[in-house]
Amino acid sequence: MKNIRFIAVALIMVFGLVSFTNQGPSTKYKCMIQLTNYTGEGAYVAISLINPEGDYEQTLFVQGDDNEWYNTLESWWKFYGKKRNNIDAITGATISGGERSINVIEIEDSKIDAGYSIRFETAVEDQEYYTQDVEFPLTSETVKSKAEGRGFIRYVRMMPN
Repeated sequence: MKNIRFIAVALIMVFGLVSFTNQGPSTKYKCMIQLTNYTGEGAYVAISLINPEGDYEQTLFVQGDDNEWYNTLESWWKFYGKKRNNIDAITGATISGGERSINVIEIEDSKIDAGYSIRFETAVEDQEYYTQDVEFPLTSETVKSKAEGRGFIRYVRMMPN
């Protein structure tokens, strides 16, 4: 009986260590979001890594630290709301019309030029919701470029940190 308990404890420790290992080398990027000159409440923005199949894979950053309003980012919420991973380290305050925000996001190097994309999803209380306000393929060129928005975002500019 002691051997079985020892084996069970050892397996739990091994699986615990495996779950905390790093994914692989990554690079940090400065990401500037410039909003349009709209009126109203601050915008919630979810920045997500989208896999080659078009599904959410990872939350990279969230503008808006009041989780009461996360469900207004409807598509992202379907992904995040199921797991409710701790995203405290990658959240910041909402940004209002005409303002800009500069944040640092970290992306695994293996995701660049591998069919992944980055999506910027926006929502403003009592206003529109844009699932793909900005979305672009994640390539070695686009992580150093500017992309125009379709909704509350005027543009996004990325550059290696």
